[in-house]
Amino acid sequence: MLTRLKWTRWCAPALELPRMATWSPVTRNTVLHSLRTAIAAVISTLIARSFLKLPESYWAPVSTVVILLSASNPMKLAWQRFAGTALGAGLGALIATYFNPTWLVYGVGIFVAGILSTLFRIAGAYRFVAITLTIVLLVPHTHSTRVVAFHRFVEVSLGIAVALLITSIWRLEPPAAS
Repeated sequence: MLTRLKWTRWCAPALELPRMATWSPVTRNTVLHSLRTAIAAVISTLIARSFLKLPESYWAPVSTVVILLSASNPMKLAWQRFAGTALGAGLGALIATYFNPTWLVYGVGIFVAGILSTLFRIAGAYRFVAITLTIVLLVPHTHSTRVVAFHRFVEVSLGIAVALLITSIWRLEPPAAS
C-alpha cells in the first residue's frame, strides 16, 4: 500500500505537466490577439445584423478579421480595402445597370478595374476592387445590383471602422510570425 509520503515522493513528479511557456506556442500576446479579434468580430456582427439589419451582415466581421489579422499596417490595409470596395461596388453597379453580367462583361469589368485602380493611384487595392466587383456581378442576390453594391460597401466599411476603432483603443504588439 502506498502511503502519502511514497506517493508524493515517487508518483507525483512524474504526473506534473511542464510549464506552459516551455511546451506551448500559446503566449499572452496570442491570447490577447485572439480575444481582441473575437470581441471586434462580435461587435461588427451585432451592429450589422441587429442595428443596421444588413442582408449580408457577415461581410462586416469578415472585414474586421481581415484588418485585425493582417501582417501589414492596419491603417494602410483599411484604406486599400475601403477604396477598393468603393471602386468595386461603384463599378459593379454601373456595369450591371447597362449590361447583363455575362462572362465577357465580367472579364472586361475585371480588366477595367485593374486599369482604374492604377489610374486612381490605388493599385494596391486592386484585389479588393476585383473581389467586390465579382461579388456584385456574379453572386445571385434578391435585391437590385445597385442596392447590393451599396450594402456591400456599407458592410465592409462597418467592419473596417470597427477594426480601426478596436486597434486604436486596444493596442497590442504585432503577432509573432509563424
